[in-house]
Amino acid sequence: MKRAAGLAYRRGRRERDGGGLRRVAVPLALALGTSACGIAVPMDSLVQDDATTGSIAARPAPQLSPDLNAEDWRRAKGALALALDPQGSGAVVAWDNPDTGWKGSFAPTGRPFVKAHAVCRAFRASLSGKGDASSLQGTACRFSGPDWAIKDVKPGKNPA
Repeated sequence: MKRAAGLAYRRGRRERDGGGLRRVAVPLALALGTSACGIAVPMDSLVQDDATTGSIAARPAPQLSPDLNAEDWRRAKGALALALDPQGSGAVVAWDNPDTGWKGSFAPTGRPFVKAHAVCRAFRASLSGKGDASSLQGTACRFSGPDWAIKDVKPGKNPA
């Protein structure tokens, strides 16, 4: 009987000690298992924005003329996209805005080429309105999607 009582005492003591250890070990294991180690590092200084870098101010995108309003430019961009389309016919595409009197045309010169992960194409343009007429030449590029962005434009030699 003494032996049975001694075994029961020791079993009870182990359960009490094990139970106390389990009460600490289980939450500790859960906390360690579900926690994450990491360091937060601000990345703003590593990402450079194309608009502004350091002390160099952003250069505005070239336009055909500062006299064109938003609607003129919308119509001109549509004609530019049609004219420069690599799958297009290469024909001259005209545009006009009867409300302002501005009109013009675009004609691709040469074949499309890839530059800095963009499809680019040279063009000739004519522009007239408010008694002025000009001939321009330049390059436009598009990265993805239908929108072409004029990268450079300067006075041209021959009207388009």
